[in-house]
Amino acid sequence: MDRLSPLDAAFLEIEDEDPGSSLAIASIAIAEGPVPDQGEFTAAVLERLAGIPRYRQKVRTVPFDLGPPAWVDDPAFDPGAHFGRVALPAPHDDNALCELVALLMGERLERDRPLWEFWVIEGLPDGRWAILTKVHHALADGLAATRLQTVLFGDAPADPHPGAEAADPGSAKLLLDAAGSLLRTPWTQTRLLARELLHPNRLARRVSDAARGLAAMTSALLPVSPTPLTGPLGRDRRYSTASVPLADVRAIARTFDVTVNDVLLAAVTGGFRELLLQRGETPAADSVRSLVPVSVRTGTALDNEVSLLLPLLPVDLADPAQRLVRVHRRLGTLKAAKEADAGALLTATAAHEPFAPVAWAIRAAAHLPQRNIVTVTTNVRGPAEPLSALGRRIVRIHPYVPIALRVRIGVAMLSYAGEVTFGITADADTVPDTDVLAKAIEREFPALLAAAR
Repeated sequence: MDRLSPLDAAFLEIEDEDPGSSLAIASIAIAEGPVPDQGEFTAAVLERLAGIPRYRQKVRTVPFDLGPPAWVDDPAFDPGAHFGRVALPAPHDDNALCELVALLMGERLERDRPLWEFWVIEGLPDGRWAILTKVHHALADGLAATRLQTVLFGDAPADPHPGAEAADPGSAKLLLDAAGSLLRTPWTQTRLLARELLHPNRLARRVSDAARGLAAMTSALLPVSPTPLTGPLGRDRRYSTASVPLADVRAIARTFDVTVNDVLLAAVTGGFRELLLQRGETPAADSVRSLVPVSVRTGTALDNEVSLLLPLLPVDLADPAQRLVRVHRRLGTLKAAKEADAGALLTATAAHEPFAPVAWAIRAAAHLPQRNIVTVTTNVRGPAEPLSALGRRIVRIHPYVPIALRVRIGVAMLSYAGEVTFGITADADTVPDTDVLAKAIEREFPALLAAAR
């Protein structure tokens, strides 16, 4: 039986406890026309998904939280229920597309069926159309979802094999399996410890790295300076986009001897500084801490394999080049302190613990009025070569990241075919000015290019 990891299950638990959240990730692929027939599009996607069992499975919870939820086949699986089609309303421009995406993403995926949807959006400018691919975060992280784009729209032939079946065992069988796992937990933990003790040098290094990483993470327990960028969320969302040539980002990174991710995060930092200034706020040094997901993926499975870094963004610095250098140094310090390693260790350890205390802890944390994290900023490397959908070239892909737990703004970044796009998600009631953030992010790159020259 394929069970959800504690991290996968956490996204379901958070969504249950936070009435203002819908924890699905998405991509919006813009394709050249003509728009295909809905039946043709549905058949083509289903053919590509045939080799991925997860797309025919739903989540089955275990009574009393005695074990983590499991993925089981949906006996009533109706492929047509996962495909929608909508026309972009007037004036048929980018703003209308962003408003429509925010509306579609604000609706939660239904738990009694597989956790994904595809939407064809027709009526874009210049005869173009869009594909919104919506997947619950419990099913995949950003990197896994991006690889799905290659499966759906790449040149490789579809996998004809349907994959292994996972029939719903029923509540009684789930309870028995969970009880058996609980009884085996002490033995499993002892065996794991014994395995580690066989390699004392490796164990000592891991313990040391974990201690350093946990010490670094404790700094994130300190609340940031109060800003209107955190607080309770409503149900409605705002969505804005920005884009920049990847060649410009790489040129800046080479000149300053930093990473592409450093450059992108520095641009986001400049955007937040401008947003605070536009609101009459003081961009204090400790006013914006970001959760930065870090992939620890080793395979190609659909699940979540991420850790995190928790840097303070230097929004107090007025000079773009200084912000870039400071971002680079802060990320380097957190990496050297093994902060991401500590996060990975915590999630790995939770997988070998009884599920009930883990679930209860997540639910309790969801109700705490956290003021530690202001935003989530995620960067995923997408396909370098252009993809196509039913012979139509995909010219651009916008990413979407959900928000929850009093985090009112999320920024997703995705590279694709020589371009980096930004997708900004925000709470519509409290952060209606996402366009200010998007435009400020775009302006950062000419400023950094000028500093590089």
